Amino acid sequence: MGTSRHRRWRRKIGPVSRWLPAVARLSTVLLLIALGLFVALRVAAPYLITTGFVRSGIEDALSKWTGYHAEIKGTPVLEFWPTPRITLNQVTIRQPRESGDKLLGSIESLSADFSLIDALRGRTSFHEFHLLRPNLALTRDEKGLIDWSYAGLLARAISGVRYENGAEVLDPDLDAEIGAVTVEDGALVVTDIRTGNIYHFDSVTADIAWPRLSGAISAVVIARINGEDLKVDFASRQPLLAFAGRNAETRTSLTSNLLTAHFQGIASIASLSALSGNITATIPDVPALLTWSGKSIPGIGTLKSASVESDIMSSGSGLRFNNLSLSLNDASATGVMDLLTQPGKRPKIGGTLAFDQMNLKPFLDAFALRLAAGEAEEISTGMSEPLQLLDVDVRLSARRAQMGLFELSDVGASMIVAGGEAKFDIGDSQFEGGEMTAHLEATKRDFDGGGKLQLSIRDADFAALAERLQLKGPLPLARGSLDLDLQSSKAIWTAGLADVTGKLRFWTKEGTMPGIDAAALRTQAAEKPFFPLSAAANGAFSFDQINLQADFANGSAEIRDAHITGATQTLTLSGVITYQSNGLALSGSLEATDPAKVAELPSLPFFVGGSWPNPVISPVPRAQ
Repeated sequence: MGTSRHRRWRRKIGPVSRWLPAVARLSTVLLLIALGLFVALRVAAPYLITTGFVRSGIEDALSKWTGYHAEIKGTPVLEFWPTPRITLNQVTIRQPRESGDKLLGSIESLSADFSLIDALRGRTSFHEFHLLRPNLALTRDEKGLIDWSYAGLLARAISGVRYENGAEVLDPDLDAEIGAVTVEDGALVVTDIRTGNIYHFDSVTADIAWPRLSGAISAVVIARINGEDLKVDFASRQPLLAFAGRNAETRTSLTSNLLTAHFQGIASIASLSALSGNITATIPDVPALLTWSGKSIPGIGTLKSASVESDIMSSGSGLRFNNLSLSLNDASATGVMDLLTQPGKRPKIGGTLAFDQMNLKPFLDAFALRLAAGEAEEISTGMSEPLQLLDVDVRLSARRAQMGLFELSDVGASMIVAGGEAKFDIGDSQFEGGEMTAHLEATKRDFDGGGKLQLSIRDADFAALAERLQLKGPLPLARGSLDLDLQSSKAIWTAGLADVTGKLRFWTKEGTMPGIDAAALRTQAAEKPFFPLSAAANGAFSFDQINLQADFANGSAEIRDAHITGATQTLTLSGVITYQSNGLALSGSLEATDPAKVAELPSLPFFVGGSWPNPVISPVPRAQ
């Protein structure tokens, strides 16, 4: 059996061994002929093809593509090894004089490969373009479209492209080969007619792969704007639709030290009417990005970083952000947001965000809605006040929240901006074992008109709060409540304590006030004309309740009849406390709580001066 199998293989291999040498010989001959023709063409090409012929061919090609007139002032250089290539110097592309003589740009050096066979047949075809130090100028019109060209093949292809059955369709007579295009050390100026802005892109380097007009495109562009390098990766299977301002599938990434962003989906450079896809963006240094862009937002210093990831789609007259993930500093939130735009009305942002943990201060900074401090230019809506450019209605929730040194839990809040006013409300929260609500309101003129703060705290542990804030001096350690109503006529972001006016009411349940010994106060008052409070600080004053009211104005608080009522004695205070110096000017008295014990505990009037936390007490003689 084994012998018969070997015989069958010998019969099959035998014929192959006979014709294989013949095929090898034929292939070698053909290869040598092709190599000889290749070398012969390279050697004979300089004598058969003139520089003027190739030069005129590329001039015609440039004019055909752009619709502008290409002028070449420098001497062309032809190379035939390893591939035929022409280099043109001092190239200028401008509109024909009879049509306005508009300049599209200039190129210091333009190189392109060309087909040797086509050139020998009297035709020219080019590919693999390289542009050295091009200087181009483009215009973005009122519709948001780029004026790519005047009346050339590219313009006709952009205007003639169609969308059929989910694909880009281009008539064959408008199609053409392009190949690869590289740009080295270029410059680009884009004039936006709609906004009046002019954008300068310097040190432009690009690598573009676009085999045919009807095919897909991929491009990597690096440019410097305002001293910062930006890298853009762009890819689309429907580039002509994209350049025409129509909806097209695109993938775009932006990378820089200030911002990283990515979008994949369907978009248009002209409008957001059919936007759909996924977007991510990360800002590692928000203040640095604002500085680079020439904008400023007061109070933004606490917002260091921000990032967002979301599915985005057009919805009616706006945009819907689904599956939104938002991060501000170390705080992360999920939710849904909407951006609504309606003719004749301000754009509006609305939605809900749920945080596990957040810092309210940078969140307020992020929604400050101030485009720039002291900005004078009017935006396209005709309104010169940035606060009036956008309405906001955002609902917030957080399991834990921090506002400066204060910590909240189970927070429900809202941010509303409408009618030239901004309001931030904490409708419900847990604060130091109690409850807290707050209302912050900024008036017109982009927060510069001032604002007001209303704060209510109920049944909170003020002893724990004093320890958390590391406050010094005799302070009430008890559960209590507080109502605070403050307002300022200056901008909230620049207002100091001296610019604030308002009222405070504070009351507590039973507790103690360490650092005040009522018996020692009476002893020191009987022996000395004045003494520091620390001389009577070895005990604590126990009280059943505290009632205190104060008015704020001109950098000081006026205490109105603060009553600290104990079981046997009551401490009463009134006067003025200045903020900046912690200065005190108070009159007080220590009296018996029960009128029947006046003889046992006579009234002790005194004056408190100096500074907190160790002022000087001067007893007032009874005769006075």
